[in-house]
Amino acid sequence: MKELSGHTLPFAVLGHPIGHTLSPVMHNASLRALGRDAIYLAFDVAPDQLLTVLPAMRAMGFGGVNLTVPLKEVAYAGFADLDESAQLVGAVNTVAFPEAGGMRGYNTDGYGFLTAMQEACGTSVDGQAVHVIGTGGAGRALALVCARAGARSLTCTDVDATRAERVATEIRTATPDCPVTTVDAADQVAATRAADIIIQSTPVGMRPEDPPLLGSEAFRSGQLVFDLIYMYPETALMKAARAAGAETANGLGMLLHQGARAYTIWTGDAPDTDAMRAALEKAVYGE
Repeated sequence: MKELSGHTLPFAVLGHPIGHTLSPVMHNASLRALGRDAIYLAFDVAPDQLLTVLPAMRAMGFGGVNLTVPLKEVAYAGFADLDESAQLVGAVNTVAFPEAGGMRGYNTDGYGFLTAMQEACGTSVDGQAVHVIGTGGAGRALALVCARAGARSLTCTDVDATRAERVATEIRTATPDCPVTTVDAADQVAATRAADIIIQSTPVGMRPEDPPLLGSEAFRSGQLVFDLIYMYPETALMKAARAAGAETANGLGMLLHQGARAYTIWTGDAPDTDAMRAALEKAVYGE
């Protein structure tokens, strides 16, 4: 791990305060558990300041930086050095400062999702039929990641049919071997039941009183339903899916593993994921 002589090594997350609340919680828990002389901080940085702030952070000796909304696309557009993970989804959420100089952009969300899914049910997307509900930022990114990871097929649905078709077109261009179709509301239940893996990436369910997007009739045994919402251990959609015999997971595992991957990119070392998970669960669920 890179060290600064006589000084604490800083890491940071930049972006909107709502988006960077939990990153310091999990990273600082890991740093304490590992006994590292390091600290992870959060800063609110405006999009038009990002490409000025990052070189200054490098000069100050920061070990690495995470980015949240609305900075991910700004970095992608402004960086000359982009890892394949960022190129695939068109966004940067992790910035490394290579010893040779400059800045390199990564996106760890795909890794976080795939690792969390493997952890939750011991399977991968390779050879699976995937249905993505909601094709905004996260849904779009995970649809592209699943296609690249070997999904047998993809179906996408969104209240904005034009957006769903735009994502489908991106997938056909980036991964032509993966068949992809869009689904309207009338065919949503049938498309969900036909899938092996369902990814719920809409905001529905962020409030405890939100009804599930789909009832139990849309699910079956043998499926994995992955709801990206992590504010509650089990969302209404997860309850409906579990009642039909499906396996379920929420988005906390993805949050954990995308952060763990960022730390490894910065340092070459593995973080203490047990400490990170415990800190996240306490912060989110009070456990």
